Amino acid sequence: MFIIKYRKFFIGFSALLVLASIIVVSVRGLDYGIEFTGGSVLEVSYDERPDIDLVHTSLAEAGFPDMLVQPFGDNGYVVKTQSLSEEQRQQLVSAMSVGDRELSIERFNSIGPSVGRELRTKSLYALIAVSLGIIFFVAYAFRHVAKPVSSWRYGIVAVIALLHDIIIPVGILTLIGTEIDTLYVVGLLSILGLSVNDTIVVFDRIRENLSTNQEKKIAEAFPTTVGMAINQTMTRSIFTSLTLIVVLVALYVAGPVATQTLSLVLLLGMIVGTYSSIFLASPLLTLLGGNKTK
Repeated sequence: MFIIKYRKFFIGFSALLVLASIIVVSVRGLDYGIEFTGGSVLEVSYDERPDIDLVHTSLAEAGFPDMLVQPFGDNGYVVKTQSLSEEQRQQLVSAMSVGDRELSIERFNSIGPSVGRELRTKSLYALIAVSLGIIFFVAYAFRHVAKPVSSWRYGIVAVIALLHDIIIPVGILTLIGTEIDTLYVVGLLSILGLSVNDTIVVFDRIRENLSTNQEKKIAEAFPTTVGMAINQTMTRSIFTSLTLIVVLVALYVAGPVATQTLSLVLLLGMIVGTYSSIFLASPLLTLLGGNKTK
């Protein structure tokens, strides 16, 4: 009952975090990767990776002074730039041949601006479609629970919690300068599924408690019913999330560079999602249901 007693504090704290995240995104802007803006990506590996300063110097001498160069794996670099012609691509590969080190081209992709815009639009549509799907699914699953909160409100509250779980990680990732790529979007979509799982577990326990009260003709205030449901499921939610968080931390620390963005997005999403399922979603329901009994 502690959470329900101080529900206004927890809801206000969540609102503050969401507002701060929106401000960060508004001020700094989203850093879209080449997949969304268009451009070229060259991935090369060496028998012995040269110092990154030598690579920058070689690129500048070849007429590529503004290239984004990032270490990749144990012996490679990823170079990101605007779209290149075949001649420019060959010049770039030559510039990446530093000293006597043996160079291998692992990958070269070129994406046009129109493809990038289309991918960005489809990603947004995917997020909207998933949110609407969750509203309809939760409303249908809770269709027999009409009092004191209608089934549609369960779905709406679940989506509000999901928006909270998306906005806050995006704000943190924007603050630390994480580039948005396809794995970033995959991580956000995965957060929607993982986060709503814990929320629905609590909601389902609320539904069971309401049904039990109705069968036994127990007149109990709705906040009391919600508080009991939170207490009954809190340990399960926390320990289930912790098992995944430990895996994601290990993947981020020891995993390949290519999956670091995905693991970081999922890690932040799991932490924020676990918080929202306990401290935000259910308390929001009590505000909609008031102190009515069922």
